[in-house]
Amino acid sequence: MKKITLIAGARPNFMKIAPIIHAIKAAQHDGKEISYRLVHTGQHYDKKMSGDFFDQLEIPKPDVNLEAGGGSQAEQTAAIMMRFESELLNNPTHLVLVVGDVTSTMACAIVAQKLHTKVAHVEGGIRSGDWTMPEEINRLVTDAISNYFFTTSEMANTNLMQSGIKEESIFYVGNTMIDSLLKQRPRFRKPQIWGKIGLREKNYIVMTLHRPANVDQESQLKSLLEEIIEHSSNLPLIFPVHPRTANILERLNVVHPRLHMIDPLGYLEFNYLVEKSKAVITDSGGITEETTVMGIPCMTLRDNTERPETITEGTNELLGTDPQAIKPAMEKLLSGNWKTGGIPHLWDGKTAIRIIDKILEFNDL
Repeated sequence: MKKITLIAGARPNFMKIAPIIHAIKAAQHDGKEISYRLVHTGQHYDKKMSGDFFDQLEIPKPDVNLEAGGGSQAEQTAAIMMRFESELLNNPTHLVLVVGDVTSTMACAIVAQKLHTKVAHVEGGIRSGDWTMPEEINRLVTDAISNYFFTTSEMANTNLMQSGIKEESIFYVGNTMIDSLLKQRPRFRKPQIWGKIGLREKNYIVMTLHRPANVDQESQLKSLLEEIIEHSSNLPLIFPVHPRTANILERLNVVHPRLHMIDPLGYLEFNYLVEKSKAVITDSGGITEETTVMGIPCMTLRDNTERPETITEGTNELLGTDPQAIKPAMEKLLSGNWKTGGIPHLWDGKTAIRIIDKILEFNDL
């Protein structure tokens, strides 16, 4: 029996883990000798992480929540490591599987290796080249000590091999985030804001902003919002506000009849909004992947991206963080000249199946 411990630390991690759980259950149904334990480190406290959230993703609640959230980067890393060490000693496993690039991913990978437990990194090899982002440090450290790498793109494979990883440890499988998206797409549902303000398909813009470069400086956030409002014609702007951003927005007092700031949405409601929108303005990496698959124009307010395939192949454009970049991008969108884009190879909804099939082949677990 191959035992796998799955690690999730934040809401987006569960969207990457959910398809892997489904694939394990399918393998069990087929008589394969495999089991899993789902560990939530509690890195991000999220009041929306209720039973409804797990119901939306059609997965069971975690076997344990380590409740290691809060504090500085160092305090959080230390808390996760201490609590996961105890968890792993009490529940030994053959493989610790980590996803993405949150602090929990790095911390649990370190603990596992020090307890002589092999580590698989799902979404290994992605790089932004920006060491000011905590996520980039997490990626570099995790990839430096993982045994197996499941990648989303050829670029990720190249990044890993250039850092000295042997090719036989790298498996190009696709994107589990897209597995979740395609599985749940028929279940997307209207959020309350739809009927409340009378939204119409392809006639509004969705916004998400949370990165420090955009929201920590009040003047920068205010300038971005003012440029977006000024150059978005008569389109409603739907802005589900990240808790980090909400505190700053309260002080800015940016008010406009077309700007609708709402609470964060559930997975099914948020993606309904994205799928029906004219465009998305964001600084999130994961959303650029989802817009690429749904064919929705996407403007990324960042100076770099760890997901270049969303630009070279998809519908995403990297605008940078200068508010002056908003106007020409909006003109391109509103004139109907945004690129069409395509879907990257293997982003087909079957990534998790490929991951579990490969793990079942491993002879050294």
